[in-house]
Amino acid sequence: MFGNFDIDFVIFGVMPYVALAVLLVGSVARYERDPFTWKSSSSQLLRRRQLMWGSILFHVGVLTVFFGHLVGLFTPVWVLDVLGIPYWAKQWLAVLIGGPAGLAALIGGTLLLHRRLFDPRIRVNSSMFDILIMVLLWLQLAIGLLTITQSLQHMDGAEMVRFMNWAQSVVTLNINSWATLVDVNWLFKVHIFLGMIILMLFPFTRLVHILSGFAVPFRYLLGRSGYQIVRSRRRRTLDERRKAYDRVQGPRGPSASTPAEQGR
Repeated sequence: MFGNFDIDFVIFGVMPYVALAVLLVGSVARYERDPFTWKSSSSQLLRRRQLMWGSILFHVGVLTVFFGHLVGLFTPVWVLDVLGIPYWAKQWLAVLIGGPAGLAALIGGTLLLHRRLFDPRIRVNSSMFDILIMVLLWLQLAIGLLTITQSLQHMDGAEMVRFMNWAQSVVTLNINSWATLVDVNWLFKVHIFLGMIILMLFPFTRLVHILSGFAVPFRYLLGRSGYQIVRSRRRRTLDERRKAYDRVQGPRGPSASTPAEQGR
């Protein structure tokens, strides 16, 4: 029954669609169920200095790598041909920009992970998923940097075009897209596999706050146009104001008593 089973088909042919489905459905379900959990739960108040350097390096590096992958993988190959951009030039551009960006993200991620693991106050305030997603992101960055050693052996750009064809074939629902990556180096396979695992965990971790900047404005403008966010200038806490209100609105005059007590 399983004689023709191919793990490459599962990872590169089926898993991309599973990951995208979990990402989309999970993100929408979490936002509809509890939109106020779409946040990064900052621990800046617990320890600021290491967070500042780690956060800047990590976010700048990760955003550069992310958009580099997005543009690099989903730009149609014919666009490069029309513009006259050689494949080797794009390959060098990816190495020269992606390498330093990935290294910066890895250094920043190391600072953030060290802070979360070895600072007792932050460790206590960290969930299992907080630590898990940071470990996976760190591994993904490290493996991504290791893939550069393989890319340098194929600077003609041919290997890069294979990944572009695979990514674009997945989007166009080409059932045979997985066959493109059967014989690529195992580092690339692990890198892609781990990327899809992170996509599936995305809706259930702090990573979901990335979408909040896009979803929240639409939520208030289109779905909850009658709501307004204001900042109170009151100095008393909500609990103090509630107690003061109860004292003013409480029953006045003789205290209430039961009929039995009134007959005495």
